[in-house]
Amino acid sequence: MQWAYLPSPSISVVELGPFTVHFYALCIIAGIVVAVWLGERRFVARGGAPGVVTDVAYWAVPAGIIGGRLYHLATSWSSERTFLDAIAIWRGGLGIWGAISLGALGAYLRYRVLKNRNSTNSTKESAFPSFAVFMDALAPGIVLAQAIGRWGNWFNIELFGKPSTLPWALEVPLNKRPVSYQTIATFHPTFLYESLWCIAVALLLLWVSRRELLREGGVFLLYVASYSFGRFWIEGLRIDESEQILGLRFNIWVSVLLFTGAAIATFDRRKRNGGMAAE
Repeated sequence: MQWAYLPSPSISVVELGPFTVHFYALCIIAGIVVAVWLGERRFVARGGAPGVVTDVAYWAVPAGIIGGRLYHLATSWSSERTFLDAIAIWRGGLGIWGAISLGALGAYLRYRVLKNRNSTNSTKESAFPSFAVFMDALAPGIVLAQAIGRWGNWFNIELFGKPSTLPWALEVPLNKRPVSYQTIATFHPTFLYESLWCIAVALLLLWVSRRELLREGGVFLLYVASYSFGRFWIEGLRIDESEQILGLRFNIWVSVLLFTGAAIATFDRRKRNGGMAAE
């Protein structure tokens, strides 16, 4: 007998005159604000020029949103029926690795422009360290943004997992249940699992950074590896529509590849640098 459950929200939007504000979008925006704020503090603390993270964000965030949506469409194409469906990001559907990939590309291009511009004026060269240092500064904020953004899935009542009778199971209304689960009311709240996992990863990254245990780029690689490890088992609980390869969800394979790649890259960097952190 179930004695408790996590309720689904009763609303996911609010009307402000002619405008409709989606709580999913507010969660994404809140995550971006936290990521920029924390990234700016960490970058400046490492000698970086003030304002650089904010400047780069104007380029990286739109690129990340486009990348996230393209990734979602590529991995869940059959669920997108019309052009409006394809661009309706307010309904959910931003693939994190598409967002990180294209967002990182946008960040790199803008950071390179700023760094080259710096070489022609009197700003100290140390104010624009390597891009690896820049991404290390951003990593904890990025994963915290993911933790906040996942609550947008709660407001949309989406991306929940397999049936569950655990005390913290998510109660899903009938109209939101998959066709094959119409008689089941409670499911694993995978959005909550991922949010908590991301918070734990952020704390790990901050702890490692404070103790300078990794060389340049190591904190970002640790982010990729640790998030992928969590996404692997969380993805295995999900029942939403997804492309599959050899019977496994596409994102499970992506998580395995990214975890392996990040682990190999970290080991290789430590081996080439004698296994010691940068001074």
